[in-house]
Amino acid sequence: MPAFPRAPLRVAAIQAEPHPGDVADNVALAARLAGRAAGDGARVAVLPELFVSGYHPPTLRADPGRTDLLTDGSGTVDDIRLDRLRAVARDQQIVVVLSASVRHPDGRRTISVLLADRRGGVTCGYDKQHLSGADERELFCAGNQGATLAVDGWWFGLAICHDLSFPEHGRAAADDGAHGYLCSIAYFDGSQHRRDLHGAARALDNSLYVVVANQVGGVSPGRFNGGSAIYEPEGRPLRRAPDFGEHVVLADLDPAELRRVREAHPMREERRADLGSVRKLCRG
Repeated sequence: MPAFPRAPLRVAAIQAEPHPGDVADNVALAARLAGRAAGDGARVAVLPELFVSGYHPPTLRADPGRTDLLTDGSGTVDDIRLDRLRAVARDQQIVVVLSASVRHPDGRRTISVLLADRRGGVTCGYDKQHLSGADERELFCAGNQGATLAVDGWWFGLAICHDLSFPEHGRAAADDGAHGYLCSIAYFDGSQHRRDLHGAARALDNSLYVVVANQVGGVSPGRFNGGSAIYEPEGRPLRRAPDFGEHVVLADLDPAELRRVREAHPMREERRADLGSVRKLCRG
């Protein structure tokens, strides 16, 4: 991998409210908003966690045949309900990163990242490694491998929601050569502080651009708090959406700024792999 990309890249974080269980309608919404992002110059668009089905455990539990997408042994996802998204990705030359409930040939069900590429193909690119809460652990299996996506000389680690809570996950992406970190999330109302802190921290920890795309609205048992954002490599938000409403947030990732931050703050290179043993001090 090259140390730094050669040219800027415009990315989009998309927040919207999917309808639980209505895969065709949700994909149509994703296609419309990704097309809007492409029209504004974005080459990559990121959508929230489980956007294809809606993040709604009762629906995911009751009707997996309707909510799940099937992948073959090569990772290809061939479902007619994705055709509108394929067309947008191909015709407008934008890579779309979205999340779905995916059924694998071995029977595993995962919360996954789907990648709609510029050739019009859709593949399952990453399975969420850190499941959150009883519903997710009942309904899904955790992934066991990270993934890095290449677009126009930029390399991006992929993450889904609770993955963002773990510094080690972002660090693994950075250690693999990532320049950015694309995060599809579904943070519930009341977690605004954690949502904003996690995105900023992963950027600052690893000198990465971080893109966070969250859901809004929702129905019982939970509502989502928006705030989709794009962070620069020192953790400042370049753009942030409100906590409500449908929004397409755009920002340009700058290789010169990435280089400047990494040269000024080389924490990854200075990190000691071995910190030695820990002394326990008692002064009581």
